[in-house]
Amino acid sequence: MRAEIGEQPAALRATLDALLPRMPEIGLLAQETRQVLFIARGSSDNAAVYGSYLIQTHAGRLATLASPSVATTYKKRIDLSGVLAVAISQSGKTEEIVESLDWAADCGARTIAVTNGEGSPLAEAAQVALVTKAGDEVAVPATKTYTTQLAALAVLGIALGADVDVADLRRAPDEVERLIAATEDSGNLAPIVDGLSGVPGVVVSGRGIAYGTALELALKLKEACYLHAMGLSYADLLHGPIAVVDDETPALLVAADSGPTLAGTVALAERVVAAGARAYGVGGGSALSEATSCALPGPDLPEWVSPLALIVPGQLLTEALARGLGIDPDVPRGLDKVTQTDQ
Repeated sequence: MRAEIGEQPAALRATLDALLPRMPEIGLLAQETRQVLFIARGSSDNAAVYGSYLIQTHAGRLATLASPSVATTYKKRIDLSGVLAVAISQSGKTEEIVESLDWAADCGARTIAVTNGEGSPLAEAAQVALVTKAGDEVAVPATKTYTTQLAALAVLGIALGADVDVADLRRAPDEVERLIAATEDSGNLAPIVDGLSGVPGVVVSGRGIAYGTALELALKLKEACYLHAMGLSYADLLHGPIAVVDDETPALLVAADSGPTLAGTVALAERVVAAGARAYGVGGGSALSEATSCALPGPDLPEWVSPLALIVPGQLLTEALARGLGIDPDVPRGLDKVTQTDQ
């Protein structure tokens, strides 16, 4: 897992080189569509959360997450004319996702696949396949396949008209490289590992474009560290679940260094600390660092593209915590690289 975290800058550069020239093709396919429907599970579903926020906040289109069971279990037809269906799967072999994309096409949608599996069933099923260039990923927890999915979705967003600067996307691989070194050199990784080593659970929270990162970090802590990690929007957290945050259940708060959700994340950190609990930060600049018990650095990127790098300190934290707990993060118990859902 640690080696594959370090391979992310090269994987991101290769993915952007391969996919940015394909924006006209994406735009042509999407020209008769009005909204986007994401089809995914697991880490890919967390990537889809990022894609949904990006497209809605910067491309002016409605974007939603599909419920694959509508297609595979209930087998119900829905009018998807005017919909761009985007199926995301690291391997491209998850049967439920392939079947759901076929269902979307049969219901009238245009179809795109985002996958690291060139020639996979999912890639073959889609009208346009955006194949990421992560290379082989051996560890079960997704790292480079996840961040390259985010890169593909950023390209998709730009092709759909997102009002952003492509140059910022091009900077993301360098920022990931810098952030790996900055996180390990910060001196804050070990104290957070120590703080999480003796607790039964943790609340992981972010909002908006950082929400998918919070969900992905919570998933990583569950699958690689066997920690009861609850991923929540901080808006949902404040509606009741914040009651679980106490001296045995710290909060791990995630934010870009700028953007409209940063102030709320800082306010949440201050509330947690004032209540006598620990709040750890990932990103959020000096404002979140000053409000938390201990924080890991975030990327120097605009909010819209920050998730490509914001997850990296969380990946390093997960790997280090698993090792500290005596767990091999590469092969978590009960998990395989490709998960097939009962259809």
